[in-house]
Amino acid sequence: MGAAPLESSVTVRIGADPPPRLDKALARDVPEAASLSRTRLARLIAEGAVRVGGVVVADPKAKVVEGDIIEITVPVAAEVDVVAQEIALEVVFEDDDLIVIDKPAGMVVHPAPGSPDGTLVNALLHHFGGALSGVGGEKRPGIVHRIDKETSGLLVVAKSDRAHHGLAAQFEAHSVERKYLAVVQGVPDAADPRLRGVRGASFEAGNILKLTTQLARHKTDRQRQAVLFEGGRHAVTRARVVTPFGVPPQVALIECWLETGRTHQIRVHMAHAGHGLVGDPVYGGRRKLNEKALSPDALAAARDFPRQALHAAVLGFAHPVSGETMRFEADLPDDMAALLQELGRTA
Repeated sequence: MGAAPLESSVTVRIGADPPPRLDKALARDVPEAASLSRTRLARLIAEGAVRVGGVVVADPKAKVVEGDIIEITVPVAAEVDVVAQEIALEVVFEDDDLIVIDKPAGMVVHPAPGSPDGTLVNALLHHFGGALSGVGGEKRPGIVHRIDKETSGLLVVAKSDRAHHGLAAQFEAHSVERKYLAVVQGVPDAADPRLRGVRGASFEAGNILKLTTQLARHKTDRQRQAVLFEGGRHAVTRARVVTPFGVPPQVALIECWLETGRTHQIRVHMAHAGHGLVGDPVYGGRRKLNEKALSPDALAAARDFPRQALHAAVLGFAHPVSGETMRFEADLPDDMAALLQELGRTA
């Protein structure tokens, strides 16, 4: 038996009225069966894997015209060097193309130097067996978005390449519904004059706080994200107060929803607004709570909460194969529910 091929080839014929750039023309005309996302195509162009008329073109802005024949060399998905582990997963939904997981706080999504195993990927490898998405050049469960280690809640994973491609396109287009519940210090309110002075903060009808900034890695701490207003990546978060706690109110349960999905976005944005998440060791800050406004037990619960109080509560998208509207909700985990119960004793 001969050795397995290391790569395959995809042929694209540029159709009428193409976009002026190579990358955009490919994204429009590449066969859907190839399951090549815009991000993947950009990487292949940069790697010299794209030939126009037999000539390698590595410039994504290169001009193309109708009728151009483009060959794309696609490496075959490599086996991932991660061991499958029998780790319990709370499966909310599963079919042949995707799976929706309610991830517990404390579980890392991807293996990394500090977390080589015990991750969601290790668990998915065991759960899926051989049914893995190979999009992205690596044969692994199709992680198309992430939530932080200490954030609980809903995550969708692609089982097939076509699902990976379709889900990635929806996340890129910001058409996925994502709502989070968080417990924050203070109570975001349009009547607060301090918030009117926070750059990037505004209020919409219904006392909805809107935060619009750029986000990028912190200049000196690569594990953190920082708010910018030039450079970086555009980020928009909206938040509304669900329940304030304390007399006068000191903390609040809020609902956040994302127009964009950047690393640590809610945590960074709420901290920027002066309403850092309870328990967040990186961005939470040390906002002083009025000891007379909360009971001693409620104060202790807020001050000692061991993680950022953030839960991915709602996830909605179009099924990438059937087109069916999918929407899932996940109840608060026990630790956040207990925190709210204690805070509510002084409401």
